[in-house]
Amino acid sequence: MKKDFDVNNCINKLINNCSIIDIKEFQANEVITTFLVNRNQFCILLEGEAQLVTYDDNGAKKILYYYRPNDVFGEAFFKIYNDRELFVLAKKKSKVLFFPYDLAERCTENCYYHVYLLRDLPNLILNSISQQNLRMVLLTKKSVRDKLLTYFNSLALENGSKTFELPFSLTDLSDYLMIERTAMMRELKRLKDENIIQKNKNKFTIT
Repeated sequence: MKKDFDVNNCINKLINNCSIIDIKEFQANEVITTFLVNRNQFCILLEGEAQLVTYDDNGAKKILYYYRPNDVFGEAFFKIYNDRELFVLAKKKSKVLFFPYDLAERCTENCYYHVYLLRDLPNLILNSISQQNLRMVLLTKKSVRDKLLTYFNSLALENGSKTFELPFSLTDLSDYLMIERTAMMRELKRLKDENIIQKNKNKFTIT
C-alpha cells in the first residue's frame, strides 16, 4: 500500500459523497454477507471483527480469513471453485460499508464515487491480497509447529513487536490453521517448555 495512502480518508469520501452505499451494523455471530448469493458488491469492515468461513460436509467450520477494521471483502476477492457457500460472520459487534461492484452504475445524485473507487480501490485491496498470500504460506507448512511459528512471526512483524495478542480464540486459531485443537495445544506446550514462546492467555511473546 502507498505510504501516503489514507484509508480512512478514502472511506470517508465514499460515505460523504456517494448515495448508493449502505452502512449496516451486525451483532456477534450474525451473518454479514455471503459470496454466492450476494455477488457484485464490495464490503469494508468499518468497526469490529469478522471471519470468512465455510462448512464441510460434516458441518465443521473452517476459517478461511480474518477481517479487521478497514479490510475489504466480497466475492470479487475470493475465487469460488465449487458451489459451497462462503459466509462472513461478525465475531463481535461490527459496522460494515456495502457498495456495488458494478462500476457502470452511477448514483442518482452528483457524486465522485467512481473516481474515488477507481483511484483508491487498488490500495484498499492490497491488504486483502497480503492476507491471502499469508494464508497460502500457512497451508503449505506440513507440521503443526511450522504453522504456529509462521503465523506467530507474521503477527510479530505486523505489530512491530515480539509480543502480540492473538486476534481470535485458540479454538478459532486451530480452525484457521486447519489443525486439530488437541494437537495444537500439545505443540504450544512444547514451544513454551522449550522457551521458544511465552504465553499469558491470548498474549504471546516470541523469545
